Amino acid sequence: MTGAENEIKYAAQLIIKSEYTIIFSGAGISTPSGIPDFRSVNSGLWQKYDPFEVASLTSFLNNPEIFYQWFRPLVRTICNAHPNQAHRSISDLQKAGYINDIITQNIDALHQRSGASTVHEIHGTMETLTCLKCMETIPSLPFLPKYIEHGTIPRCPICSTILKPDVVLLEEQLPEFPWSCANQAIEKTQLMIIAGSSLVVTPAASLPIIALDHGAKLLVINRSPTYIDNNASLILNKDVAKTFKAIKNEIIQNQ
Repeated sequence: MTGAENEIKYAAQLIIKSEYTIIFSGAGISTPSGIPDFRSVNSGLWQKYDPFEVASLTSFLNNPEIFYQWFRPLVRTICNAHPNQAHRSISDLQKAGYINDIITQNIDALHQRSGASTVHEIHGTMETLTCLKCMETIPSLPFLPKYIEHGTIPRCPICSTILKPDVVLLEEQLPEFPWSCANQAIEKTQLMIIAGSSLVVTPAASLPIIALDHGAKLLVINRSPTYIDNNASLILNKDVAKTFKAIKNEIIQNQ
């Protein structure tokens, strides 16, 4: 048996033995679906753009047209993307009772589209838009075709103000309800699986520390090192999609 096979077996055993397991997913879990992350060399979104110029609350308030121009190809990519083996394997493990909560930094809804439930979107969602003038919250779906195809910026049907997507921009606080749910889940967990997150964006990056403080074990599946690696029970610097599929298959064989 190879070292890689032993690692998969150990990862599977960590999940099997845990009575409460949560997934903490970042952009790296969706890159196999064709959605770019933010920091990878050459392909990361922040390699081409200054985030404070295109994706901060200040820039949106001052010039929402620039934000929507930058956001449009990303929205098109997300809408055309499909869940990959990692999303599907996590969903299967959740349905089988091995995964309890999913905390995600992603706005692509690929966990939900793979059939997963109890997903806490701590960096917001693309599913709704909010009018910052009259504070109406509106489903985004009716606006997407014209925005993607023609660049038509969504406007409030009540007051005609440009709508803001309910995704968390730089300088914004995290949405209170999913953040609270995420922290409640972490206080109960025995195993936290960090999947495709570099753990550099705060305050989300603090969640593994909270898990450790409550006695949880950490399993890190990420291509690059993270600050929490020294505290992890197992680190798998491998492709997250192939790794989750292998772990799921190993768990199924042990049923």
